[in-house]
Amino acid sequence: MGEVTVAAYESFTLGPTDPYVEHLRNAAARDLEAELWVATPDNGDEILGTVTICREGSPWRELGGHDEGEFRMLAVAPGAQRSGVGEALVRLVMDRFREEGATAIVMSSLPQMADAHRLYERLGFERTPERDWKPVPHVQLIAYRLDLVA
Repeated sequence: MGEVTVAAYESFTLGPTDPYVEHLRNAAARDLEAELWVATPDNGDEILGTVTICREGSPWRELGGHDEGEFRMLAVAPGAQRSGVGEALVRLVMDRFREEGATAIVMSSLPQMADAHRLYERLGFERTPERDWKPVPHVQLIAYRLDLVA
């Protein structure tokens, strides 16, 4: 799971020595301290993608307020990109938080992740520039939000 995440984010890191790569690779911690979901083919165990759901109290949570769901590290294996895996994982997140009564879902993304932004916007997420932030001095993250209540 960690290697799929590293591969999916490879073009957005500074290379193998980027300290964030080990953070991406640490699927065991995400599974222990958050909720890690994995997409596999119907008749196999190949990992096609992953997403991390971050509930209140999780150390992986960065942006979510009270009653908001949050997800991170949506990753689709390079060979499975553009096949609907990412959308299936985001819809899973949406379903989970609707079931739990969350009022909204929030997430952060790098500005360069245009393919992901198109997916989020197609599913109803809207940019929330007032929540954009920098986890470290030279990394800008942009925020998205999906309202779950009408």
